[in-house]
Amino acid sequence: MTHGAPPADPAGPGAYVLGVDSGGSGLRVALGRVGEPGPLASTVCAEPVRTGPGGIDAGHLLAQLLPAARELLDRAPADAAAGARSDGASAHEVAAVAVGAAGMATLGKRLRAELPGALADALGVRRVALAADAVTAYAGAVGQRPGAVVAGGTGMIALGTDLKEWRRADGWGHLLGDSGGGAWIGRAGLDAAMRAHDGRRGGSAALLDRLRAVFGPAEALPGLLYPRSDRPAVLASFAPEVAACAGADPVAADILRQAAGHIAEAAAAVCPVPAAPHGEAGEDDGADEVALTGGLFRMGEPLIAPLREELARLLPGARVSTATGDPLTGALRIAGALAGGDLRLPRHPTMLSVPLEQEPGQLGEAAVQDEPRVG
Repeated sequence: MTHGAPPADPAGPGAYVLGVDSGGSGLRVALGRVGEPGPLASTVCAEPVRTGPGGIDAGHLLAQLLPAARELLDRAPADAAAGARSDGASAHEVAAVAVGAAGMATLGKRLRAELPGALADALGVRRVALAADAVTAYAGAVGQRPGAVVAGGTGMIALGTDLKEWRRADGWGHLLGDSGGGAWIGRAGLDAAMRAHDGRRGGSAALLDRLRAVFGPAEALPGLLYPRSDRPAVLASFAPEVAACAGADPVAADILRQAAGHIAEAAAAVCPVPAAPHGEAGEDDGADEVALTGGLFRMGEPLIAPLREELARLLPGARVSTATGDPLTGALRIAGALAGGDLRLPRHPTMLSVPLEQEPGQLGEAAVQDEPRVG
């Protein structure tokens, strides 16, 4: 299904754009303008978008997104310059929409098939970008410069680009990876607590005390944990307890050092070029920038300090930064760049697609590499 190619001319400054972030905690929508930083307004739909056998439910996403978008547009001030715009656009026309969704890469087939036409019909928008949440996290953290981002929360994924291709490491879920993420740290902390309960080597009495304070008797933990469908989140809820114990407990501190090592290895695997010492190649082009984003890094110095040490060892000269924008900011930035004809992030069939602008064969031009770089 197609609704025509996007206009050849980019939207001018002041045109409205929408950024959408769909994650496990719900759907967030932000309204912005081309050429202006940050959102004008945003809203939250608390119900997470459903996922079923066919992947992410496009109808459920649209049922929340469209009313939210209309509410934001109704509340927005009319573009005083709209009457003077050469393209004749109405004051509240949406020039572009960017949707970032958790699971887009593997579960987003229905979104890619249904959203562009539905948004064109409902909002008249002809520029639509569909992105994995790691891509919107990248855009929020780094913008459109080459570099790398580590997005850490319950899980952990690293993504990097030289603006020609994407490189990904981890993000494979708590059973296959997400090494160093919140669920990984929480599980390691609970393992150490259970070892102390049993009298096995590697146990931590401090973490056992915290287990009992949070969950109750240690022997009851399996019955509390295993039936839960949200086990990764439950495991991750114990990660702050590990960080709180790290200052006085060597077992907890070692868990965070191991987590830092995993995170740094993922960042090194996706950096687009070997980081050079400052003052040499790449200082100003951002290619050796590693941005940290997500709730995992709110644990602060118990994790950040060993992570900086590991990054300095694996990526000497890399500039480590804290993200200034979240995935919703990233979606808004992608929408603004798309509307303005300046989207420089590489297209990819599942990571970042712009369906209405693509010609046959265009999807194959940009690749994503899942294997860590060697050498």
